[in-house]
Amino acid sequence: MKPYDISTIIRPTTPPIHRGSMTPRPWTGFWRGLWLALFRSTAADREAHNSPPSWKGAASRRRVALMAIAVASTSIAATLLFHTQTVNSPHPLLHFIQLTLFVLLFGWVTVGFVTALMGFWMQWHPDPHTLSLATGHHQVLDENARTAIIMPICNEPAAPVFAGLRATCESLAEGKHADLFDVYVLSDTYDPVLRTQELVAWIALREQLGDRCRLYYRLRQQRSRRKAGNVADFCRRWGKNYRYMVVLDADSVMTGETVTALVSLMEMHPKAGIIQTAPRACGVQTLHARAQQFAGRVTGRLFTAGMQYWQLGESHYWGHNAIIRVEPFMKHCALAKLPGNGGLSGEILSHDFVEAALMRRAGYYTWLVTDLEGSYEQQPSNLLEELQRDRRWCQGNLMNFRLITEPGFRPAHRAMLITGAMAYVSAPLWLCFLLLSLGVRLLEPHTAVASPFAWLGMSSTLELLWAFTLTLLLLPRVLAVLTVIGKDEQASYGGSAALIKSALLETVLSALQAPIRMMAHTLFVLTALTGLNLEWKSPMREAHSILWRDALRRFMPMMLPVMLGLVVTFLFHRDAVWWLLPTGLPLMLSAPLTVFTSESRWGLSLRRHRWLLTPEERTIPAVLARAWT
Repeated sequence: MKPYDISTIIRPTTPPIHRGSMTPRPWTGFWRGLWLALFRSTAADREAHNSPPSWKGAASRRRVALMAIAVASTSIAATLLFHTQTVNSPHPLLHFIQLTLFVLLFGWVTVGFVTALMGFWMQWHPDPHTLSLATGHHQVLDENARTAIIMPICNEPAAPVFAGLRATCESLAEGKHADLFDVYVLSDTYDPVLRTQELVAWIALREQLGDRCRLYYRLRQQRSRRKAGNVADFCRRWGKNYRYMVVLDADSVMTGETVTALVSLMEMHPKAGIIQTAPRACGVQTLHARAQQFAGRVTGRLFTAGMQYWQLGESHYWGHNAIIRVEPFMKHCALAKLPGNGGLSGEILSHDFVEAALMRRAGYYTWLVTDLEGSYEQQPSNLLEELQRDRRWCQGNLMNFRLITEPGFRPAHRAMLITGAMAYVSAPLWLCFLLLSLGVRLLEPHTAVASPFAWLGMSSTLELLWAFTLTLLLLPRVLAVLTVIGKDEQASYGGSAALIKSALLETVLSALQAPIRMMAHTLFVLTALTGLNLEWKSPMREAHSILWRDALRRFMPMMLPVMLGLVVTFLFHRDAVWWLLPTGLPLMLSAPLTVFTSESRWGLSLRRHRWLLTPEERTIPAVLARAWT
């Protein structure tokens, strides 16, 4: 294909520039922010006391309940652990570290479980305090509610990206408010072949849509600050033309009805700054992606509803499939660089959590709406691509933790910054806890191995704690299956038997992949803290099978030390090997497990037999059928 001359094509592909300002505000810094938080009240604090929103009281009570349950459960568990530790142990410092790690990890697990439990409650008891489709879907939209639909992309395969965008645009064009919307493809692509493919796809799509949709294409010449910089560049050039903008990812597909409903909700709630949908994963056929898709559709909705329950108007923003009020976003959500050197400084990578906190600090609310159908995304097709994505998410969330004391941030958003970091820091904490517990046992006088947990220095009481911890991890899956059956939705998952079999299969795959994720996330945390170079690469959007040589090259540095460790343990403490296998065996099999789950044939074969089936596979929505043709 002959490349186009970019300089002759780009100029007419966008509307006239209408300049606006989006200037970042310097960060206060951790220690100065802590000082201000302890000894000075801010305008945001005074606003919270003087005129709290109507939902704030319910949110406060729920958050107190969440923390009270977590603290009480963790305190009981920590007390039991303390009394099971050797009283006259020659290694009291090791026991103290073990206890500290256990408290952090058990508390983390408890918070997740209680969030899922809140989500389970939400399935049966509609919440009058949440923002939902029913509160704004019938709002009449006027000509001032102009909305830009923006899709930032960077080095993506053009065919699937523009196929999904075509489905969104055609669905939008069928609605009665299509004239309110303009669609922008905001490209940061630097590969010349991909740039040419984007231009060809954009021209073809523009011709297909004709007058039904205004579609623009912008190729950024100075690609600073990645996606956040791309969105900010759009805001400075054309943001003043619009009241709202709907942000899509390269793999996003949304129905026109959903987009219009988001605008209606914004019009109904003028203090809403961001409304985030709960996108559903779909489209990729590998075993790994289908397992993740099933987990998100069944168990994930409990966690999403649980977050909605305790966050209310101070919710997450995930960076895509959401609507934003443009004027306050431009005024308050510009992102300055984090000062300093090293891996936790410079351009903010995970911009979405920070933008939500800044929007709330400005006095606008951020909502998560879970009952909007018609919002879709794709999962990484294999474990390697998932871990590649997690690597940059890990560094981004650790960077965000530096903003924990930023003045004006609400407690809920500070908690999100903590949980974002803890999602990855928990991996090295678990690894340290397991190794330390084994080390404590090996350093103390040898006794007979009476149970699977004895080689971790555990009594029968501690066995009960471990069983309780596993219950907290597994019970949300049980509650999720009961929710589907209780709501008589099992036919959409292939029937009750297929649903239960699929849940068991997904649980087994998750358990096998958990040690691999633990080791990978531990490496990512160490990489981020040491400032080693981070490769920025978008995950594959299409099904992509992993070659054996690629899997072995990636996992062999992890597989060999684990094998060596198990051999050494077998030579000196033979009985202990059996109790290390639940962690060690998946690590030794990480390469074949990754190759196996990356195969589309296994995913498609299981789908034919109704394993891991989701409603979107059972009956394909019209907008997805358009995107896939």
